[in-house]
Amino acid sequence: MASFLQDALGQKLVAYIARVRTARTVARWVNEERTMGPGAAERIAAAFQIFRLIGEGESDHVVRAWFAGLNPLLDDESPATVIREGRYREAMAAARAFISNA
Repeated sequence: MASFLQDALGQKLVAYIARVRTARTVARWVNEERTMGPGAAERIAAAFQIFRLIGEGESDHVVRAWFAGLNPLLDDESPATVIREGRYREAMAAARAFISNA
């Protein structure tokens, strides 16, 4: 999942979502030099699930923009921030609303 998200969202955004200090940590996960902690793994899994959901009907570019952009359904926070904070249900609800309106 980390490898997929690194390719799809970029290391910096994945590091931000996972709540790790540097993008190098993401590279280490991908290269299997380091394992994710449980909190990071949970955030990565949520981001992956949401990316795949939106990506079924939208381009990767649109999904990247959705993750990084301010979302009115999330009180003008980005989905990346909401996932980072562990508010997975809110992020998933916003993703479902997005695909139902697409």
